[in-house]
Amino acid sequence: MNATSVPIQRGASWSAIVWKATLILIPLVTAGLLLWLRHVEVRALAERTVSSYGTVPHFQLVNQEGRPFDSVQLAGKIWIADFIYTTCPGPCPMISTRMSELQKPLEKTDVHLVSFSVDPEKDTPEVLRRYAERLQAEPVRWDFLTGPKSAIYSLSHDGFKLAISDGSDAQGIPVHSTRIVLVDRHSQIRGYYDATEADAVTKLVADTNHLLREQPR
Repeated sequence: MNATSVPIQRGASWSAIVWKATLILIPLVTAGLLLWLRHVEVRALAERTVSSYGTVPHFQLVNQEGRPFDSVQLAGKIWIADFIYTTCPGPCPMISTRMSELQKPLEKTDVHLVSFSVDPEKDTPEVLRRYAERLQAEPVRWDFLTGPKSAIYSLSHDGFKLAISDGSDAQGIPVHSTRIVLVDRHSQIRGYYDATEADAVTKLVADTNHLLREQPR
């Protein structure tokens, strides 16, 4: 009886090891496969043509450090913009998270990120600085801008061609677009990406890489 039980126990032990190893490997392989598929999709999308939708006008605002920010600072750079506000009860956290996700794949480029507050009266530089810290925003790569409401609303509506409302409706809160905007080195708008869509970051990274090849430094 003892002679036959030893191989059985060893077989059961080996099966348990194999099963545990399989449970560990499955999520690792799945994660690796998803990253590879995203890389393949980005490369495929990068081959498509990136259109042009007009020019972003000159603007002068203030960033989260309380320093004047002139759009001249973006001259010759590819940059990505969004419109948010820090107390937003709606899509802003998702929009800002999408922007934050762009930092890693674009870290070795000169691409700049710019977030405009549509509630500048509440979003002072200090408030925006704390908001930026929560997002782990790279200070030299991502500016959060505030300033005169009229200038920001005009920039959103007339410059970026995005819908916006100052909150004078029944709800009393600002209403703004959920789209993220890609701008090239010549201040030309080259793409709009709805941050609420799951593939927004993938498409945006692909088109940004396309512009980086089209317009090298």
